[in-house]
Amino acid sequence: MKRDSKKSLSQLGDIPADVFRKHLHEVADWIADYRENISARRISPNAKAGAILAALPANPPEDPEALEEIFADFEHLLLPGVVHWAHPQFMGYFGSTTTGPGILAELITAALNVNAMTWRTSPVATELDTLVLDWLRQWLGLPDEFSGVVYDTASIATMHALAVAREEASTSVRTLGLSGRSELPIFRIYVSDQAHSSIDKAAIALGLGEHNVRKVASDSEFRMTVAALREAVVADLRKGFKPLAVVASVGTTSTASVDPVPEIAAICGEYQMWLHIDAAYGGGLALLPECEWVKQGWSEADSLVINPHKMLFVPFDFSALYVRDIQRLRRVFTLVPEYLRGDAAGAEINYMDYGVQLGRRFRALKAWMVFRTFGRTGLAARIRDHLRLAQLFAGWVREDARFELSAPVVMGVVCFRLKGADDAESDRRNAKAVESINAAGEAYLMQTKLRGRIVMRLGLGNLLTTEEHLRRVWEIIGEAV
Repeated sequence: MKRDSKKSLSQLGDIPADVFRKHLHEVADWIADYRENISARRISPNAKAGAILAALPANPPEDPEALEEIFADFEHLLLPGVVHWAHPQFMGYFGSTTTGPGILAELITAALNVNAMTWRTSPVATELDTLVLDWLRQWLGLPDEFSGVVYDTASIATMHALAVAREEASTSVRTLGLSGRSELPIFRIYVSDQAHSSIDKAAIALGLGEHNVRKVASDSEFRMTVAALREAVVADLRKGFKPLAVVASVGTTSTASVDPVPEIAAICGEYQMWLHIDAAYGGGLALLPECEWVKQGWSEADSLVINPHKMLFVPFDFSALYVRDIQRLRRVFTLVPEYLRGDAAGAEINYMDYGVQLGRRFRALKAWMVFRTFGRTGLAARIRDHLRLAQLFAGWVREDARFELSAPVVMGVVCFRLKGADDAESDRRNAKAVESINAAGEAYLMQTKLRGRIVMRLGLGNLLTTEEHLRRVWEIIGEAV
């Protein structure tokens, strides 16, 4: 980039329009080049902790600096510290969801910079939220009585759902709180031993207590055991506890297993518990006609969360919480301060009323652009290919005598294990393999624990990933062991 004068940047107001336009084009080219050539980059940094911070000035800038100097520092000092989640051989967690239309939408969203707290402050953000959420509801096959709200992540969505469950258990926590109320029972939340840690955090934040999240045993396929759930509920009732909610997983973090939702829903109905479905990852399978099975029991839920920023290729962050009769959520969280009475009056929906957050980003634009660019058939085709790649990789594991599969392959996640002379030796070798693979920078995996044993975990979900990339990762794994 050519040097701008500090004088032009130190004038009052924003940077000059011509300077902005020039750099906008340059950044656009940089982004396009980055996406086109990302496979040539090292995935994970090799810098030591604190090295980036040490390379940057400790004191804030006193005088204006030229944008080309700032961008040069970004490339030379900051970029080397990036883990490239969009790399086609990054196969940790649930894959990267960066897409061209999503990036374009984020640029537009940044330029508009609207606050979607009420309809009046941004009619388009409010109404596009409503539209995109209903499109997604239709794809998920949820009944009409479900409506949604957009949050950042499933952790926040789950906390809101459980807050409604707590309030509907005749607690009046909204008005009276929890402190000093001896009449309140001890509430219990039930999850499988494979459930996401966000449920524990929600219990902490809601004053229910981490200890009161009951971990129900899972079966040989890492799904919640229904008989064990019933036993836990009955035992808690005998002790005088109040069963509050069950969180059923559709795509657990480690193995992407799916809990038996219909059977869990029946128990929730019998004991009048709230049923929340954590479909943050696995909910995307609902777009595939051949995966209708994944939606079984969803219509019986009180709430369901899905993260389009996982399987549906919307850039991070975008999480959708659906609640049967959305007014249940509003009754817990609506609070209109005097300074917003004018903005809040007369609107059909103000999304500030559906959570603790007041200010809200215009997240719907990127989902709208991604959904329109690919359509349901295009999204489904890409998901289907990731399922194919996962089965292909699982086949390679089965054929190699050095390895064994550690869990059924249900979605785009494969858990496998390098065999050893004994379990302790195998644990050590698997952990060392993942560490060395990630440190080398050409591939990126995770390790997790299943039944107390360390296993390697590969997650697919990047639309840049091809069979060639997957084969190269398999070669890297073989070299590492």
